[in-house]
Amino acid sequence: HPTESGFTTDVLALYDWAKARSGNSSILFWGHSLGTGIATNAARKLQEERGVQVDAVVLESSYTNIREAATHVPISTLYRQFPGFEYLILDSLARADMFFRSDENVKVLACPLLILHAEDDTVLPPHLGRELFEMARSAYKDKTKVKFITFPEKLGLGHDYISFNPELPALVK
Repeated sequence: HPTESGFTTDVLALYDWAKARSGNSSILFWGHSLGTGIATNAARKLQEERGVQVDAVVLESSYTNIREAATHVPISTLYRQFPGFEYLILDSLARADMFFRSDENVKVLACPLLILHAEDDTVLPPHLGRELFEMARSAYKDKTKVKFITFPEKLGLGHDYISFNPELPALVK
């Protein structure tokens, strides 16, 4: 069954595979939604355990940690009213060792970090991305390495379509 540790190990194995074949090409971690927690975990582990920085981390529709994200996901609105929501849903994530603490991870990263969020994201509210950006920005020594880009509601990118924005390649460079 999937685990946070397993996801992170898989990303690091993929990183090793790509690095061995990429020559001097840049390699970045790009996470979307749940994947943003995996990307920050892998970048942190690479940095702390191997002394290597990934070339950059891009987080699309991010959150601070999985517990906070779970309380903001629209489907949880219905269940939050019931007694036991915290124990049955939020605490079960912790019991399964699922934390995805991007908020803690970004505090120790030193690689360039780009956070992307659509203002009309109805799955993970944009304020979660902003909070993560503020945490990273306050922790980074070189503030120019941390960027936050929001996409206006009128573009209709929501939670899943930032990657469809034709301006994205220029923004990522």
